[in-house]
Amino acid sequence: MPLHLTLRPDKPGNVIPEDFTGLSYETAQLGDPGFFSPDNTQLAGFHRQLGGGVLRIGGNTSAYSVWTPSDEVATGNESPAATVPNEAVGPDTGKAPEVRRPVTPLAIRNLRGFLDLTGWRLIYGLNIGGESPETVADEAEYVMKTMGSKLAAFQLGNEPDLFARNGVRKPNYNFAQFAAEWLRYHRVVRQRAPHAPFAGPDTARDSEWLAPFSRRFKKDVLFLSQHYYAEGPPADPTMTIERLLRPDPRLDEAFAGMARTRRDSGLPLRMTEANSCYQGGKPGVSDTFAAALWGADLMYRLAAAGGVGINFHGGGYGWYTPIAGTPKNGFLARPLYYGMLLFAEAGAGTLVETDFDKPADAPLLTCYGLKSAAGALKAALFNKDAERDAVLAIDPGRRAASASVLRLSAPRLDDTADTTLSGAPVGAGGAWSPAAAEKIAARDGTLTLHLPKASAALVTFG
Repeated sequence: MPLHLTLRPDKPGNVIPEDFTGLSYETAQLGDPGFFSPDNTQLAGFHRQLGGGVLRIGGNTSAYSVWTPSDEVATGNESPAATVPNEAVGPDTGKAPEVRRPVTPLAIRNLRGFLDLTGWRLIYGLNIGGESPETVADEAEYVMKTMGSKLAAFQLGNEPDLFARNGVRKPNYNFAQFAAEWLRYHRVVRQRAPHAPFAGPDTARDSEWLAPFSRRFKKDVLFLSQHYYAEGPPADPTMTIERLLRPDPRLDEAFAGMARTRRDSGLPLRMTEANSCYQGGKPGVSDTFAAALWGADLMYRLAAAGGVGINFHGGGYGWYTPIAGTPKNGFLARPLYYGMLLFAEAGAGTLVETDFDKPADAPLLTCYGLKSAAGALKAALFNKDAERDAVLAIDPGRRAASASVLRLSAPRLDDTADTTLSGAPVGAGGAWSPAAAEKIAARDGTLTLHLPKASAALVTFG
């Protein structure tokens, strides 16, 4: 028997903004001034294929990167920091790096060119872990002058709630100390760049820091930010595909905290760093088709909970990176990228209410209704069940004679190389062309969709 799904376009929910999608990279990547540059057209193509978005520069290495107000370091002159030419920096594993990487004006100018090429904006992390307020202000002033309207926000520090654990601060470091530091750095930056935009606190989890930060600094930030990793550590054998695809009670708690904080402060929230398994991911989990289903579903769950965006962390050949590779070797789309691409194909718009008649019969089946600004009605459906297909009888809530279907699929949940969207792979430079559209016709106002196990579909109603 089919499951009955009803869309209610007359009951709108939260809005998905145009720049909801995002990617996140380590600050250390700026040690190669040529990586984020208009010359890296391959990487830029992957960004453009995802539509409008936000690039976040930060991660653990933001506490070990050095602002160097001269381009000379980029040409090989002696420096206390080392460049990384032609090298892609992978996600940091939480250990202090052996070599600190320079951030030069050249890297910032090239980054602006890369953003111009992609059409994306920037969230930029500043190093309060190891730099003085004056040095941070010097860097912020140059970044703001170079980026102009491309700058969405500065962030002061990365995961400050873990500063004590990671050795960046003493073991007794707490929120009160962080708040005092944040205020001191913020004031010095604002003296040099009076209109500098800020976000924060960029914490590792929905800890007790988010609410007090929002109360203390709600007039000083444009949005709140925090991180989310579904699993970890990767060495733990219980961190599996099956666990990744099950509902996560911690995420529900985070969303509840986010809702309370937004209600109390009026500030929106963005997940500025997220992925499947922390410390760079887990092979056989983070690099599989399961990550595509998980990632796209997370994007919609976050939007439905009121979040305004997400930045999937990555870089280099990290197990969970959406885009893997180097300028020298080329870049390729990992499965997670395909989930982001499905979200991009659905586009921005207003979420609408959806109802299953028997949700208990398919606990790993999720659906999100969306109405675009132009009025197009769509549904994104995810069957994360590894064993059971689903048959859906869909009532779109308004007259629709037919629908087109775009499918996200792979041979197996643990497949790492054969993911397709609408029957087509993503090629070099992010090139992707969907195969011939699949059509389903309505009968008596209902459209019947077969959704195979471990697959997803984007349905656009005609």
